[in-house]
Amino acid sequence: MALIRFGTSGWRALIADEFTYANVRRAVTGISRYVVSLQETPSVIIGYDPRFLGPTFARIAAEIAASHGIHVLLCGEPAPTPAISYAIRSRKTQGGINFTASHNPPEYSGIKYSTPDGAPALPEATHKIERLIDEGDSAGAAKPGTIEKVDIRGEYLAELSRHIDFAAIRASGKRFVFDPLYGAARGYLDAVLRRHDIAVTTIHDRHDPMFGGHAPEPDDENIAELQTAVLESGAALGLATDGDADRFGIVDANGHFMQPNYIIALLFDYLMESRGWRDAGVCKSVATTNLINALAAHWKVPLYETPVGFKYVGELIDQDKVVIGGEESAGLSIRHHLPEKDGVLACLLCAEMTAVRKAPLSVQLSRLFEKVGAFYPTRLNLRLTEEIKARFVERLKRDPAEFAGRKVKECVRTDGLKLVLDDGSWVLFRLSGTEPVVRIYAEARVEAELPLLVEQGKKFAVD
Repeated sequence: MALIRFGTSGWRALIADEFTYANVRRAVTGISRYVVSLQETPSVIIGYDPRFLGPTFARIAAEIAASHGIHVLLCGEPAPTPAISYAIRSRKTQGGINFTASHNPPEYSGIKYSTPDGAPALPEATHKIERLIDEGDSAGAAKPGTIEKVDIRGEYLAELSRHIDFAAIRASGKRFVFDPLYGAARGYLDAVLRRHDIAVTTIHDRHDPMFGGHAPEPDDENIAELQTAVLESGAALGLATDGDADRFGIVDANGHFMQPNYIIALLFDYLMESRGWRDAGVCKSVATTNLINALAAHWKVPLYETPVGFKYVGELIDQDKVVIGGEESAGLSIRHHLPEKDGVLACLLCAEMTAVRKAPLSVQLSRLFEKVGAFYPTRLNLRLTEEIKARFVERLKRDPAEFAGRKVKECVRTDGLKLVLDDGSWVLFRLSGTEPVVRIYAEARVEAELPLLVEQGKKFAVD
């Protein structure tokens, strides 16, 4: 029996190893007991992505939840996490259970629990759920609940139409290529573009629980076919989403992959221009580019910096404190939308921004650098031996005065250790909670200096 613990985006494990029928039943029982504690006659929505056994796990979960007196709204087909988030809010359920491992390889599955506001569950909720799972009480309700099959696609696509200027995209005459990476956004992003008479070609548009043999992560390692399709078709953009469509990947007209850091910054700048939302700020995780800090100063709006995990960003969106909130790991949402990251929305906003500004994203980024300065971010994972990890943990407790031959201006401990240097460059170290890996994030103000920052970061971790 696995120790079930919820990380930044739920519980994930290898299928048939720890992600088994027995452990799924334990996890869903704990979630069901938590949901019942929120309301006497609760309801919950249950969905899944295209992974192996997704419909079976969802059906088992529905039966367990119903046995606890819960009215279950069961999705009849794979659904994006943001669509489930919207359904939670629109149907006023006491949360949602989504069977997905998001961008992780196909041999993984997972469970995301979203709270009644449609946001990823905060630690206060997940700790309670974990305790209930550990207690192992499977007693059901005296009066079982019911199971209702639902289709949430239409209401979510209608919600997107309230945030995107499809008329401007259509008027531009631009074409797009969409790559769902065989994931849950199939029939969502492309469907809403076609509904508005916007030309889009879809690749990897079939059911494949193996996601083409690699992780459904829309980064520069997995989107070669999208890059080729963009160049061959002369499309304005390539748009990609991950397995459950909460993350995005963007390819410019020149076939180049655009870093999520830059997309978040560009969209922040564009929303301030196009929406006129000057009465709210911007939110980013501590690992996300300081280009956003510079833009917040330029637009004279508050900046909020959170630990890694979109649940913290979602809180600020739900409180209407920010225009946009984003993470460098390709998650974002905007004001008046969802407190959950939405890859479909992000792609559509990029399409609108490209249409309205009439310039490729690479040109827009150059203009942004001219306005507030240049920023060059990167990230890598470094595996440590247990001995090196133990030494590194001790090193993280100290505040160094210098790094990479520069004075450390500030040590930030919002999440891990972030060393901000006197020239505005920085490096952040975050230890994985589940494996001996340190995540190193770095950002230079001069591109040629980025390799030195990374090399010194590696040295700091292992020496």
